[in-house]
Amino acid sequence: MTRPRKVEVQEQIMSANDALAADVRARLDAAGVFAINLMASPGAGKTSLILRTVEALKDEMRLAAVDGDVVPVDVEKIAVHGIPVELINTGGNCHLDANMVISALPRLDLEAIDLLLVENVGNLICPASFKLGTHANIVIASVPEGDDKPYKYPAMFRGADVLLLNKIDYLAVQEFDVEYFRRGVEALNEGLTFFPVSCRTGEGLEAWYNWLREQVRRKKAGPAATLQATERR
Repeated sequence: MTRPRKVEVQEQIMSANDALAADVRARLDAAGVFAINLMASPGAGKTSLILRTVEALKDEMRLAAVDGDVVPVDVEKIAVHGIPVELINTGGNCHLDANMVISALPRLDLEAIDLLLVENVGNLICPASFKLGTHANIVIASVPEGDDKPYKYPAMFRGADVLLLNKIDYLAVQEFDVEYFRRGVEALNEGLTFFPVSCRTGEGLEAWYNWLREQVRRKKAGPAATLQATERR
């Protein structure tokens, strides 16, 4: 019986995506843009984090955003804050890929951007497999989702550069074992940068803003000072 060659086809797809991701990274680097890939399950707080971040940083650095979705609902929310924002219509696909991102770059003036926020599709599985060319993978988990997510979706947490635990204001009313959650994360990604935050109350967000400020500063200082953690997806 002939075995299917599905793995070889998948390897070709991933190889082509990785080549495009390298092109995206080169364009961002040439323009001095620091870019992040925001990933989470639906409702964990990707858009809320972007809105909070834009509100906090828009007067001190030049921001832009790209949103992977099928309708411009989140794009319209972000645009209210007066920054450039582009919709990548995913056509219902479960993730962004480098080809989608590279198609959006010509619609942005990269020379006028310091920090690019890329909002991936709400999904804890598919986005983990596709490099985008961004400089850091940011994973957002949330208290209402439960403390078992690192155990159920290891690829997502293994590939993160930064993890935010959002909605910590729910800890008073939600059963969520923070230590169990952290053990699961550390087993996959020891020493991962971790920020417990609440986008509703603002708790913990200043540490996140400071991390972004430092990455943008390093990017502007040149290659030798740039974030060492390379995107692992």
